[in-house]
Amino acid sequence: MKSMSFIEARNLSKEYRKGDQTIAPLSGLDLEVRQSDFVALMGPSGSGKTTLLNLIAGVDSPTSGSLRIGKINLEKLTRDQLTSWRSQNVGYIFQLYHLLPVLSAYENVELPLLLWPMSKNERQKRVKKVLEQVGLIDRQNHRPKELSGGQEQRVAIARALVGDPPLIVADEPTGDLDRESADGILKLLKSLSEVHGKTIVMVTHDPRAAEKANSVLELEKGRLLQNR
Repeated sequence: MKSMSFIEARNLSKEYRKGDQTIAPLSGLDLEVRQSDFVALMGPSGSGKTTLLNLIAGVDSPTSGSLRIGKINLEKLTRDQLTSWRSQNVGYIFQLYHLLPVLSAYENVELPLLLWPMSKNERQKRVKKVLEQVGLIDRQNHRPKELSGGQEQRVAIARALVGDPPLIVADEPTGDLDRESADGILKLLKSLSEVHGKTIVMVTHDPRAAEKANSVLELEKGRLLQNR
């Protein structure tokens, strides 16, 4: 049975004003991503990859067109509604981890939950569950400087997972890692899709990273070239 479309964009465009110029990183893009799929976005610098990722994540809003994630049409949400939707539905993984150096791995992962109406015991259960999931429960009391780059990225992934979002977006998640660490992160992302049912959209410049995804979307000048 074919899984349903989870992300659907129709005639999606994004424009910015820069002085007297109009910059259009995305122009009339159509896109479908199935639920629980693992998709890689590739293309040259300026092709619109990060713009598309930020629209899918609800970090930004399109200038025109429609964008549906699950049952929600994001282009119809106000800024406050978009912020609320994002906090419940999206985990964002960055290239440079964005961990707070003064906090332990446990505390970095717990941070997003401090804004939720949740007991300390429930927070503890969630944090320990995702740290076990990424293989770092034994490093939970270590600060970022005491961890390797691969371990830091696993902490960042645990932080993205702790709210149990259906959608994970990753911007060059292996770009700052050595090959062995990168392979470990990609294996983890694939498991999140195949075993835990997360829909994953990953921007990457690395063809070897893209090979780990189920499909590759190539962008050039704001348009989708091919889906393989």
